[in-house]
Amino acid sequence: MEKLKQQLIGHEGYEHKVYVCPGGYQSIGVGRNLEHRGLTDDEINYLLNNDIADFTAQVEKHIDTSKCNPARKAVLINMAFNLGIHGLLAFKKTIAAVERGDWDKAAIEMFDSRWAVQVGERADQLAEQMKTGEWYDA
Repeated sequence: MEKLKQQLIGHEGYEHKVYVCPGGYQSIGVGRNLEHRGLTDDEINYLLNNDIADFTAQVEKHIDTSKCNPARKAVLINMAFNLGIHGLLAFKKTIAAVERGDWDKAAIEMFDSRWAVQVGERADQLAEQMKTGEWYDA
């Protein structure tokens, strides 16, 4: 099996990002044709779990979430997932309110952004979750 893996890597390449293969299809990894094969549910969930763990670590590194319950902390992780950690960190007034435990102000500040206009209902749901500390079921 190991020799086959090395042979396939040699023939197909080893790419961390999407690329167009010689056949003209969007591919990733070692020749994974995303247009015809895509990803399995297990692969999608594996990637999602890794992304959640990564964004959780980044949020915890950069923001004092000690006053957050799990639902409020999840708002920050959700926003980091959507915006990237640097995008989230640009929400300085929101973060300051979170770190003070001022949930109403944090929710208001979330709306004072281009992000809120772009994501619409997502911003409404996340602001409500931040304000109440109760999970909003999307």
